[in-house]
Amino acid sequence: MHQAAAKFEVLPSREGLASHRGAASVDTHHLGQTLRTVYEGSVDKQPIPDSQVDLLLRLRQKERDLRRSA
Repeated sequence: MHQAAAKFEVLPSREGLASHRGAASVDTHHLGQTLRTVYEGSVDKQPIPDSQVDLLLRLRQKERDLRRSA
């Protein structure tokens, strides 16, 4: 399994942010890209466990039953 290395900068606490308005901005686009890379490199490549597949199939069946009875 490939894991992407991620660097995170420690930001000041909320109290510290009040005195540093604008100084500690978060690049949400970069953060999103980093999280997406980590997710796609690890979690997204793993197969869905059989127990979760069974739950999804049962949910799908219940939805179909509800639609038919309505």
